[in-house]
Amino acid sequence: MLVRLEVAASIVLTFAFIVSVAYYLNLFGAFGVSLTDLNDSFHANLLTTAVFMLILFTGLMRSLSALERMEQISVGLKLAIIAGLIIGLVVHFGQLSGEGGLKFDQPQVTGWASVTLMAGLIVTVQGFETSRYLGATYDAKLRIRSMRLAQWISTAIYCLYIVLLTYAFESDPLSLDETAIIDLMQVVAPILPLLLVVAALSAQFSAAIADTSGSGGLMTEVTKGKVTEKFAYSLLVGIGVLLTWTANIFEIISYASRAFALYYSIQAIIAAIRAADRGLTGRSLLFVTMGILGGAITLFGTPVE
Repeated sequence: MLVRLEVAASIVLTFAFIVSVAYYLNLFGAFGVSLTDLNDSFHANLLTTAVFMLILFTGLMRSLSALERMEQISVGLKLAIIAGLIIGLVVHFGQLSGEGGLKFDQPQVTGWASVTLMAGLIVTVQGFETSRYLGATYDAKLRIRSMRLAQWISTAIYCLYIVLLTYAFESDPLSLDETAIIDLMQVVAPILPLLLVVAALSAQFSAAIADTSGSGGLMTEVTKGKVTEKFAYSLLVGIGVLLTWTANIFEIISYASRAFALYYSIQAIIAAIRAADRGLTGRSLLFVTMGILGGAITLFGTPVE
């Protein structure tokens, strides 16, 4: 039973990787045209498709090592700009606080609707398991350390960013789209929108490469080498381009979130069975609860509308 559950989890995660790459690159396309005269969905989709082709070409011609070099440059640039963005927001927040101008808007979505909305956003705060599937290249200690470090850094950024953004700006539900943050940052400093676009392009590109690499390694692992990484890259790009032209960004986010929630649910059930076999009843019950929660998120998560 455990073997079947592990295979099922791997299949679900493969799908989640594919959809999440589509999500990352659709954001890349939206931000890429946001400050130009071609700021529409058609040209954003064209840019997204072009980046898909670039990743496919690189993966087919140079494989994992070339993708990783591209990601390293992208991540370094992204972290530098994020640091500048956080500093700008801290200064803006401090100025508003001193003037008594902090905002305390009432939530626009409450109750069950807010719970299902959060469930549909899981993919925006996950992605730390990618290095787990690069065992052929990196040892276990390094992969574990990379996942933990990524979780701590991203958690700190997310928490600080949400607090600074929530209380320093008025909510405007009419301006909700994937690039609305650009207009908000114009208030903080004129240079921030441009830097934010660069950071967004860097972030989505590096995330897409990471999940592309992870999905290639995962498919090869699950099929015991029958599916090569290069074939996996081709499959990922084909499905990603299809999603780009048939679904909007918020639908793609919801699809990816549900897929990851189902994956986490299956993994929790596997952990519960193993804990029960070792006589760890309390821990087993905890994992069962997490599995049920993951299943509920899979069923009831909703996209932003």
